[in-house]
Amino acid sequence: MNRILLFNKPYGVICQFSRDGMHPTLADYIAVPDVYPAGRLDTDSEGLLLLTDDGKLQHQITDPKHKLPKTYWVQVEGIPDEAALESLRHGVKLKDGVTLPAETGMIEEPASLWPRTPPIRFRENIPASWLELTICEGKNRQVRRMTAAVGFPTLRLIRYRIGDWNLEGLEPGEWRLEQT
Repeated sequence: MNRILLFNKPYGVICQFSRDGMHPTLADYIAVPDVYPAGRLDTDSEGLLLLTDDGKLQHQITDPKHKLPKTYWVQVEGIPDEAALESLRHGVKLKDGVTLPAETGMIEEPASLWPRTPPIRFRENIPASWLELTICEGKNRQVRRMTAAVGFPTLRLIRYRIGDWNLEGLEPGEWRLEQT
């Protein structure tokens, strides 16, 4: 029986077990031998990270040809209009090519959201809003680059779901083990 571990990665944690001397790592939270991240989350992103001891599953989760959907809660600067949302839905031109279409829409701030440490920057004159964005590829910093390309920079990024797995019931820094 293979193991898959669902981890709610806090802001500032790097997605590796080896220490870099500057940031907390997975080793500070997870003492389970022989599991490895299936994909990455940037240091300044939060949320669901999957770890497994199954190399085939790890490849299936990370390989873009499998098109496993990943859903993010994205706090952006400003309030996107319908034109910006349509751009995200049709694919956005980035320096490394056009993204695949994303599923997206405005949402209320998620009820189960935890405070971020440190908090995001607050600007009195510029409102912030939340999007739910689902993509099936994983270019470097893709969601942040997509929202910036349509004029609404990302302030906070939380991966909520990968395929059928989600963050439900996991506080930042917590993990749970599932059998596959």
